[in-house]
Amino acid sequence: MNPSGTLPAGDNLVLIGPMGAGKSSLGRQLAHLTARRWVDTDKMVVQRVGLPIADIFSRHGEDEFRRLESEALDSLRDHRRLVVATGGGIVTRPGNDEILRGLGCVIFLTATPDVLFERVSRNQSRPLLHTPDPARTLRDLLAVRQPLYEACAHFTVDTSDGTHEALARVALARAREFFAGHPAGKISA
Repeated sequence: MNPSGTLPAGDNLVLIGPMGAGKSSLGRQLAHLTARRWVDTDKMVVQRVGLPIADIFSRHGEDEFRRLESEALDSLRDHRRLVVATGGGIVTRPGNDEILRGLGCVIFLTATPDVLFERVSRNQSRPLLHTPDPARTLRDLLAVRQPLYEACAHFTVDTSDGTHEALARVALARAREFFAGHPAGKISA
């Protein structure tokens, strides 16, 4: 850690995890705590295409959304001092794991399935949950994606309980430990 106790200026914090884990909420809080710019790959795709995510899924399909999401992620390669919130499925596309880890410290945000479902059930704009049994669909997605998140992340923060600020401070402390082990911004894949 540098003398001021802040994170090194040359590396990003990248948040991955399932829908409802708090990537956007904690991302904004982390950006505030670290004076970094917050970006969201989902918002980048929506802005580029000019359609909400649900419309992209319905008109162009999930594969096209994932391709656009990968392009948005790839466009961040040369940017520094970011907090990047990603979509829950970003780890499912081959090659994204390398891009994610190349951007900086990858933090896997997770919560219990019940907490995740309670959070996402408030938002009807989740196209992958427009199924007869959305709770089951979420559990199935978690079963497939959990190993991908774990393989990609440098560490995990459970967001099941706690305020956004408290959880962001936990993530920040862990990120400082991570960066202390990777001097001069050299992030291993």
